Amino acid sequence: MPDEIPIEVDLGFLGVQKQYVNIRIPYKKPKGGELSQEQKAANRELSQERVVCENAFAGVKRYRAVSAVYRNHIQEFDDHLMLTAAGLWNFYLMAA
Repeated sequence: MPDEIPIEVDLGFLGVQKQYVNIRIPYKKPKGGELSQEQKAANRELSQERVVCENAFAGVKRYRAVSAVYRNHIQEFDDHLMLTAAGLWNFYLMAA
């Protein structure tokens, strides 16, 4: 199996690391304690990597391509709509 790219998630996905081996979750502050400087630095690095993806998702959502309700029932229409919105967002990023 080739090396898999680690998937970065936030603390809302605690427990998912037990199901998958390529999950990166930030360190959680222990109750009544503090994180070490290394843990804070690792959390900051993870956050900086995740913000790029989060901004891309927000950009695609601006095209309203991922709304839960649309009236078109063509097979695989939602996939084509998402691909189109992602392409438009990538074009916007290159043009900016």
